[in-house]
Amino acid sequence: MFEEFKALLVEQMNIDEADITPEAELVADLGINSLELADLVFTCESKYNVEIDEDDYRKFVTVGDVIAYLEAHQA
Repeated sequence: MFEEFKALLVEQMNIDEADITPEAELVADLGINSLELADLVFTCESKYNVEIDEDDYRKFVTVGDVIAYLEAHQA
């Protein structure tokens, strides 16, 4: 799941692959803003067939947080 999500970040957000680790913070380390995060959530919902509640995605701090959520909620 990590490698898939990393590829998504590289492709959609133009983030350097070397910067993406499970511990990397979405905002502080990767520079993702709130609009980009919303787009990323929408993409994840489609790609992984999950519904991510706004209250849940506001809790995403690191790449690992997103991956853990997707793994726990994937259909």
